[in-house]
Amino acid sequence: MTTGVRRRMAVEERRQQLIGVALELFSHRSPDEVSIDEIAAAAGISRPLVYHYFPGKLSLYEAALKRAAEDLATRFVEPREGPLGARLLRVMGRFFDFVDEHGPGFSALMRGGPAVSGTLGGEAASAANALIDSVRQAAYEQIVWHLGITAPPARLELVIRSWVSLAESTALIWLDGRRIPRAELELQLVHDFAALTAVSAAYDAEMAAILTRILADEPADGPFGELVGRLVALAPRQ
Repeated sequence: MTTGVRRRMAVEERRQQLIGVALELFSHRSPDEVSIDEIAAAAGISRPLVYHYFPGKLSLYEAALKRAAEDLATRFVEPREGPLGARLLRVMGRFFDFVDEHGPGFSALMRGGPAVSGTLGGEAASAANALIDSVRQAAYEQIVWHLGITAPPARLELVIRSWVSLAESTALIWLDGRRIPRAELELQLVHDFAALTAVSAAYDAEMAAILTRILADEPADGPFGELVGRLVALAPRQ
């Protein structure tokens, strides 16, 4: 049975609660539409108490962005076990889970400067850009690790970074109306990775060796095998 007595939180516990509340609000509306009063009400505390823990909305927004960026980066973490295609498909599933849960917040994080510079100023835009760059780097490093390559060649770096950017753009477009089934996009992005690698392999022997090694471990019924089947079906019959 509840007593109606509000429990007093420790400083760090209260800060984490406010960050969580702010992140939830920022996930559903743009930062300039969320007020300190709303954050205080959602946390069950007074407006002055919010300022006791954070100097203003900018610092709270940056803290919420940092938590979101850390969460997003963990979505790319996957054990290095089994075929690469299946691993990437699981990563895309968790990536779109995040996008689904934090729609407007994801948009604000990915779009960086233009999305937050209006009300919160250029400092917030710089913070957002730095955080998303850290997520991109974490995603890049995870894919390199999955490939088991310690010194990735320039063409491989181009492929991976292009694919990470493609995943971002695809998610942002999908959020605008969700006109394509999410599961199709997750699989398509895995196929996109294979396609980008294959095109690069056509121009470079080192990339060809990497692609050959990847495909050697792929089952016929996996994501990469499915792509090959779809492409063969499109080829004109002689």
